[in-house]
Amino acid sequence: MSIINWKGIVESLLFAAGDEGLSLKQICSVLDLEEHQALGILDELLQDYEGNEDRGITLVTLAGSYQLVTKKSHSDFLKRLVESPSVSTLSQAALETLAIVAYKQPITRVEVEDIRGVKTDRPLQTLVSKGLIKEVGRAEGTGRAILYGTTKEFLDYFGLSSIEELPPLPDKIDDDSVQDEADLFFEKFQETLESGS
Repeated sequence: MSIINWKGIVESLLFAAGDEGLSLKQICSVLDLEEHQALGILDELLQDYEGNEDRGITLVTLAGSYQLVTKKSHSDFLKRLVESPSVSTLSQAALETLAIVAYKQPITRVEVEDIRGVKTDRPLQTLVSKGLIKEVGRAEGTGRAILYGTTKEFLDYFGLSSIEELPPLPDKIDDDSVQDEADLFFEKFQETLESGS
């Protein structure tokens, strides 16, 4: 009978959860373990990260959820990656997501997905890694989802002095089609991008 690699499993779960993280209750539920057992595994994982300079990530607890994050000691290199010209372009999915966050902030991932009609995990991660959006709080209610908003870097990137300089949207949006709303966001945002460059 093989021995279960609990630390590896928890690491995989936390990686898959991304910036949403996992609560202790979620971890216990997935692993079918008691809280003290899960806490022991999390503590061992943290010791592995903190005790090994060769590791680039560590484990943190934010607002009651466990998340994998990069180590602060590597921040200079991460900034270089974000500022590198080779990673400065944004995909259409990232631009659409950014436009929705810009106009609707603060907004949760689920709300962005409702507007776009597709999964938005990867574009959100890209935008966070580029410093264009950030966590600005937590939504009320079950799960306390992360609320996203734009950053100062977002304003600099698009040559805006404030969020109020975004082109105004029409007062009336057709409620029959969520996709139309996403297209409208993207179109207006493209205009802003082109006029700013």
